[in-house]
Amino acid sequence: MQIKAIETFLCVAETGGFHAAARKLNVTQTAVSARIRLIEDETGKPLFTRGAGGTSLTEFGRQFRPYAEQMMTLWSFASRDLPAQTQNRVALRLGAQLSIWDPLLVDLAIQFEQRLGQLLLTLNYDHGLNMVDAVATHVLDAALTHEIPSDPRVQSQELNSERLLLVRSPEASDPVFVNLELGEVYQDHIRSAARQSSGQTVFLGNCMMALRYVLRRGGTGYFPEYVIRDHLSAGNLVPVAGALDLMLPLFLVTRRGSANNDDILTCLTDLRAAG
Repeated sequence: MQIKAIETFLCVAETGGFHAAARKLNVTQTAVSARIRLIEDETGKPLFTRGAGGTSLTEFGRQFRPYAEQMMTLWSFASRDLPAQTQNRVALRLGAQLSIWDPLLVDLAIQFEQRLGQLLLTLNYDHGLNMVDAVATHVLDAALTHEIPSDPRVQSQELNSERLLLVRSPEASDPVFVNLELGEVYQDHIRSAARQSSGQTVFLGNCMMALRYVLRRGGTGYFPEYVIRDHLSAGNLVPVAGALDLMLPLFLVTRRGSANNDDILTCLTDLRAAG
């Protein structure tokens, strides 16, 4: 879909008519109609209705408008700002399948920058995204996942498993259990811990939100050791006596032949060793 067509759609929506948009864009009304038709053919949906009161957006047109605005913003950045910013800078796009590794991504980006200089950096926090596919299709350069990828377009390195500890707040009013929903290995491990709670389980898919919940409200949950180390030292959290640690698999996924593979792996390995 052409950027000109998106620009024209937004102009028609703003001016309220094809003729007004043509004047503003300094093109013919036929050109405006052709550009709008291009989007409608691509999406299979009409964007505007024409009536006695003028031209108005259809329901789909209203839904499409914020996406069109975002596309224009991204194009403006990519075409004007990005070339100046990318000179002599390594682009690095990182993602993680599970929220427990969000802090690790930040540390990895800093470690990578210290090793190779300033980055053009993107950290992706969309945990619903298929991270393996995102790496394979160049959406991301590298990702952390808990599952062995089978896609032949990528390669993976198994790292030391993530150690999760069952902890609780020292003076919890009741033993509510916080479930982070971290995949099958996690769910199999936590069933006994959840049964020992008062019956109340809170589902929080974000690790840092769950940690804040336990610290402020009180409760029990499994958290990565590196995330809660300072809270254990300060006495804000205490280990649950007799609980078994959970060892969650950790894989680094990169594209085959990527120039940054070795540097990313080295930085991540150094971080895990230092932790």
